Amino acid sequence: MRSDLRTAGKTGAEGPKKAPEQILHEEIREGHSAIRRGTSGLFLSGLSAGLEIGFGLFLAAVTLTLVGGTWPRPATELLVAQMTAIGFVFVVVGRSELFTEQTTLAVLPVLNGKASAADLVRVWVVVYVANLLGAAAFAGLAVVVGPALGVIEPGAFGTIATAQTAHAGWVIFLSAVLAGWLMGLLSWLVAAARDTISQIAITWIVGAVIGYAHLHHVVAGSVEVLAGVFAGQGATAGDFGHFLLWTTLGNAVGGPLFVAVIKYGHAISSGPAEAQPTGG
Repeated sequence: MRSDLRTAGKTGAEGPKKAPEQILHEEIREGHSAIRRGTSGLFLSGLSAGLEIGFGLFLAAVTLTLVGGTWPRPATELLVAQMTAIGFVFVVVGRSELFTEQTTLAVLPVLNGKASAADLVRVWVVVYVANLLGAAAFAGLAVVVGPALGVIEPGAFGTIATAQTAHAGWVIFLSAVLAGWLMGLLSWLVAAARDTISQIAITWIVGAVIGYAHLHHVVAGSVEVLAGVFAGQGATAGDFGHFLLWTTLGNAVGGPLFVAVIKYGHAISSGPAEAQPTGG
């Protein structure tokens, strides 16, 4: 997913700070790489992301089972958020395709004139479907394995799911806009980072913010809500549909609007860059 992870070691901590147009060029190249990728490869990468991000839910449920009711609520929420962030680290460092990153990355080549709207739709649909299938598969596995191991009480799945579903549609939409914005910003910051450790730290921070604030992320949240549905704890299929509709719309707005469009305009006005529109 992130070609800069392969070259991170080539730039030491003393290296120069990247200019906005340099970051934009890397982002366009990354987005174009996904667009050029075959459907099967894109699907498998998206499936992998849906599965990997589920470890955040699993560890959050374990943590909630162990400390829930014994620690003060703010401390419990903060610790659970750190566990949620691990799933995001697995996806970003593992370079799997995540819908909420592609809502920004795949838009940039379209703005630049190197890809069409049809190319963008293909990437979004393939990655989105693959992410959700992976999320559903992991949720089903977590509901079986966690209680069987004795490390998760089924009620923990309900507590986590309810935090995602117990809101009006407009609240979920605006929350998802913020989450989409953060994921687009994550993509930009990871490209700006100069080494793998910095990229892990940035990913962890953004993932923890999403988890701590209970912002709505369509893939991570799908694992959480579906686990509640499968466990029969705190969520129904209707709740999941409500969550999925408004979260998808919000995520699809947040990244493109606040990162892809605004950062693109900022970067191309910062100076000469390879990121200038090609017009073809």
